[in-house]
Amino acid sequence: MKSPTKSSTKSPDAVALLKADHAHVSKLLDQLDKAQSASRRDDLLEKISLEVGVHAQIEEEIFYPAFRQAARKKDDRKLFFEAQAEHGVVKFVLPDLQQTDRASDEFAGKAKVLKDIIEHHAEEEEKEMFPQAKALLSKAELQELGWQLAARKEALLAGKK
Repeated sequence: MKSPTKSSTKSPDAVALLKADHAHVSKLLDQLDKAQSASRRDDLLEKISLEVGVHAQIEEEIFYPAFRQAARKKDDRKLFFEAQAEHGVVKFVLPDLQQTDRASDEFAGKAKVLKDIIEHHAEEEEKEMFPQAKALLSKAELQELGWQLAARKEALLAGKK
């Protein structure tokens, strides 16, 4: 796939890109929640692990630092630290799930917990952090962050294949 250039393609702003990632992972988590066979669970968990890992990395490397730098109020800084802490929880729960027998009821229970954690995190970002980012950062800044996020995501995904 050819990489888009800034002049040839309109990139979504950072918030739109991150929301699209949330929607994609949410669909995968729903499928995992309904999956019965061990092989289907394994395939979905592999996709989820990749998507969540890349998404968390681009947020932590690019979006969160920009948000923190723009944050002026204590509540904004609290959103930053809360989001980081929630990423830490996912980084603890996901490897535990990966070590669980895909055919077990234990896997189903742990998968549900992962789904709940990720969806709670995404909802908080979308209802609190992202609107605040739009208030703190200009459209041009959000567009530039979108380019940076998209480029980094593309590079990370290319390195995982």
